[in-house]
Amino acid sequence: MTHEQRTAQLNQVVEWAAKQDNIRAVLVTSSTTNPHAPVDIFSDLDIDLVVNNQEEFLSDDSWIANFGDIITTIVEGTESFDGRCASRMVLYQDYSKIDFLIFSVEKFLEEVEAEELHEDYDIGYKVLLDKDGLTTGMKPPTHTAFNIQKPTEEKFQWLLNNYWWDLTYVAKCLYRDELYFAKFMSEQIMRFEHQQVLLEWFIGSQHNWSVTTNKYGRLFKKYLSEDMWKKATETFAASDIKENWRALFAYISFGRELGQQLAAQLGYAYPTELDQRITAYVEHAYSLWKKR
Repeated sequence: MTHEQRTAQLNQVVEWAAKQDNIRAVLVTSSTTNPHAPVDIFSDLDIDLVVNNQEEFLSDDSWIANFGDIITTIVEGTESFDGRCASRMVLYQDYSKIDFLIFSVEKFLEEVEAEELHEDYDIGYKVLLDKDGLTTGMKPPTHTAFNIQKPTEEKFQWLLNNYWWDLTYVAKCLYRDELYFAKFMSEQIMRFEHQQVLLEWFIGSQHNWSVTTNKYGRLFKKYLSEDMWKKATETFAASDIKENWRALFAYISFGRELGQQLAAQLGYAYPTELDQRITAYVEHAYSLWKKR
């Protein structure tokens, strides 16, 4: 979706909302309102609707068809957001996507009056319609809610301990030819619970802790050097077990490099002995696998 198409669709929503007595305010949030966020043809619109009668509004979803022919929707009630709001995510036939959050006036005013601006709004927001002045006094966004935070030494040590510990599960699974469990450990646990965090800390330390890499490493390639990006991608593998052993040893060497560099920059201790002992364990498992 081009910028012009996105703007036209946004205007459609505002014009429709202006005629709906139940709707009292409309805001657009997220990447399209954040000057630091990348926006492209697949960027969706994140729109908040503030309504007088939320129960009545949520009882009939036919309104979402006002903005295009629909491919599919995801419906989430207030229980999915701890009572804060409800959601309607819609993919249209022109491949545009709108994520609607529906707030009651009461819940929205809690957001406005909160001591700190909610992270959803701190990313960025723009008031498009406000029939009753509900947004008056709403704090301006700082665009920093998701900046990478410097870890404490306790958190740093905890993560490295778990990083090395979970490598042993990958090794055992590869030895046993248990590909699915090996992939769960290497791609979900190792990559997104451990490596992702180490890379975030590494990038944060290079940018004075004033940057975000978005969700699940979306912007890692932007912030890593060509050499570091290559090392990161070497931890990926397909379905061949031998290839997964290669990726596991890449996890070891890259995790060691990240850990040691961060330890030096942060002034924290690096668990050298743990590194050596787990590396020996993995090498032992690999040698047994080769003999099978």
